[in-house]
Amino acid sequence: MKAIILAAGIGNRMMPLTEKIPKPMLRLSGKPLLEHILEYLPQEIDEIIMVVGYKKEVIQDYFKESFQGRKITYLVQENPAGTFDALSLSRPYLEDGERFLLTFGDDIYDRESVARCLRHSYAFLIGEVADPRRYGVVVFNEDGETIQEIEEKPAHPKSNFVAPGVYIVDTSIFDYAPDAQLSQEHYLTNMFNQFVKENRVFVEKVGFWLTFAYPEDLEKAEELLKRR
Repeated sequence: MKAIILAAGIGNRMMPLTEKIPKPMLRLSGKPLLEHILEYLPQEIDEIIMVVGYKKEVIQDYFKESFQGRKITYLVQENPAGTFDALSLSRPYLEDGERFLLTFGDDIYDRESVARCLRHSYAFLIGEVADPRRYGVVVFNEDGETIQEIEEKPAHPKSNFVAPGVYIVDTSIFDYAPDAQLSQEHYLTNMFNQFVKENRVFVEKVGFWLTFAYPEDLEKAEELLKRR
């Protein structure tokens, strides 16, 4: 099974740390964030498609053509045209109907939680936060275990559960092109909402999740990893 990792962003909020290296290559406990991410991928993942852009050579020079026996294919997003554009680069590398794991190059999760997602045909990892208003908030179906909708940064969230960034989908996701009027940050949310209307998408709760937005988040994460 393939994992697609979107790692092309600049990481503006991490400046000045990202002046010379991309955000996924910032170090945590002695190794890049992206290496932590590759390590949490379940054993079912045997190939990696990595979309790179800003300072791409730093990532390519570090990981080369493989990581722990998994082949890496690099796709270059020449212009920062958003997540839909980045994901679309991977379509020629997937068979029709092929399931894949989609994630980003700047958050860390535990392998067990991600592995549980693979038990379902389609699944999103979810996490509970105190203030979900800056995330994509999960609205559940009546069964409480599948997704009805994701609301992007709502003023009045319907739950405290958010979708932090691990998705098990298949190539039918590409059938749902986002509305051109949307802002770039809404592109994937719009696609996912169309996808969940036509497919039964399960949720799995994350056990361990580290997110990085600002330089001080790295220091906090160091302490959390030590305690873990």
